[in-house]
Amino acid sequence: MPLRKEQVMINTILDVNGITIGQAHDDEVRTGVTVVLPDKPANCSVDVRGGGPGTREIDALNDGGLIDKVHAICLSGGSVYGLAAADGVCAWLGEKRLGYEVGPSPIPVSPIVPSAILFDNANGGDKNWGITPPFRNLGVLACESASKQMDLGKIGAGYGAMSGIYNGGVGSASEVCKEFTVGAIIAANSVGSPYMPKTKCPWAWPYEINNEFGGMRPPENYKYTTPDDTKLSFLNTPGQSTVIGVVAIEANLTQKQLKRIAIMAQDGIAMAVQPSHTPLDGDTIFAISTGHKPCNNPAILSELGSAAARCVARSLMRAVYEASK
Repeated sequence: MPLRKEQVMINTILDVNGITIGQAHDDEVRTGVTVVLPDKPANCSVDVRGGGPGTREIDALNDGGLIDKVHAICLSGGSVYGLAAADGVCAWLGEKRLGYEVGPSPIPVSPIVPSAILFDNANGGDKNWGITPPFRNLGVLACESASKQMDLGKIGAGYGAMSGIYNGGVGSASEVCKEFTVGAIIAANSVGSPYMPKTKCPWAWPYEINNEFGGMRPPENYKYTTPDDTKLSFLNTPGQSTVIGVVAIEANLTQKQLKRIAIMAQDGIAMAVQPSHTPLDGDTIFAISTGHKPCNNPAILSELGSAAARCVARSLMRAVYEASK
């Protein structure tokens, strides 16, 4: 699993050409927003596996609809209130006339901003926001901060997150598969634990590159035991967790191909936390393509999906590792 062929890679989704990342958070509320901004409208699809998802605009990505390109993807804390972050992203894009053209100015453009949220409303932050939740403003701030650099850990949409009973956060990873660069960004807020029971060894350890999350390995003669470090002991209703994220591929893929990538990328969650895709999670993964070269070989597309799953697993564990520093 090489990281890069021609250029030095930074091992984040930003190794995929054609995107920038913006992040913002509110320390008092203990929440935040992460925005993925493609340099130009990008083909996109999505897969939802959790039983308690919170999403916006994903029906627009269904096969056979009018829309197959997006102008941004928004990830947010705040549960249902966090869906308003996409309002800020849309306003920011619209002011720049970046969106679906429905007519000449002064008719506003329609930015397509699919989004997903995670539940961080019980983390002790000040949630007494009345009728002015902070998420629209955080969406704008995230867009204004967008760049070709990014921080990991306690940042953006993962600022107030927990993975099992451990600090969650935002993580990212990349690799080169064949001639295509694949990257992922994940906000980790899972019900399941990222660690093998009774150890500090990540479930994702087989996929780790260059000790990116500490280099821990399973104890000799390890035997599985029932975990006691998940959220299942204190969560009683759906929608109180969730892993959300984006996979990007430097290729020209169709919406149908990206759907398969998103489906396969969801396996990365199960590779990094157990249990996963529970009724209490809202696991949602978007897939976008930013390159020019198509991939018409189903075998190579399958390898890209496998690489996407590995990047998701590594990103999730990097989120936890970096948030614990």
